[in-house]
Amino acid sequence: MPDQTSTAPQKPRRLAESLVERFAQRMRDGTLKRGDKLPTEASIMASEGVSRSVVREALSRMQAAGLVDTQHGVGTFVLDMPAPEGFNVGPATIVLLTDVLDLLEFRLSLEVQAAGMAAERASAQALEELQQALQALLQGPEKSGSTTNADFQFHLKIAKAAGNHYLIDIMKHLGTKMIPRTRMNSAYTGQSNRSTYLAGINAEHQQIFDAIASRQVDAARAAMFLHLSNSRMRLREAQQVQAFYSE
Repeated sequence: MPDQTSTAPQKPRRLAESLVERFAQRMRDGTLKRGDKLPTEASIMASEGVSRSVVREALSRMQAAGLVDTQHGVGTFVLDMPAPEGFNVGPATIVLLTDVLDLLEFRLSLEVQAAGMAAERASAQALEELQQALQALLQGPEKSGSTTNADFQFHLKIAKAAGNHYLIDIMKHLGTKMIPRTRMNSAYTGQSNRSTYLAGINAEHQQIFDAIASRQVDAARAAMFLHLSNSRMRLREAQQVQAFYSE
């Protein structure tokens, strides 16, 4: 009798991947729109014929990809339409701290130019959406529900304001995993250090918005370059702090 133990553990993973793709397709075809609340875990289990662990794995993957946001005690909500299939760089490849550092360098090559393009091209509506994203970010998790998602939405709105659909697709595909904020939270456990860290990030985002809103192309590029360079420096410092306490 053939040994089936090697294939059995992979089944839940395949089921979760299939469930993610079904939800992603519903987002693409407009059945699920931004702001829509997903059914409860129990409802998904009943309608899709899968276990609770499969549902939770699928929701976790969608949240990591920036497709949905889960607010504890409230529910899970659609954030944005997923990027087209076939792009090979994605959340699954951003695992190690070194991956995040590499991603920040990749973002420097894209988002500095995107900020300049946004300053030059942004419509009045795009600027309004960007300002709303900034306000959600500045209000913190008490108001926005997820600071990491608010950070991601701010950068996504800049890509949209730049008016280049390739930039938008890349940002959507990377999702919230492109934001290194969660990687640094454990390094800033003290309230004073954390407050200083958050204040610095907020000031950088404000500078980016101000430059874009005032149509200063070079200033927008410089502000984005400073923000991403500082993020890379902060992440390296966090890596050193974590290495010190693990010794």
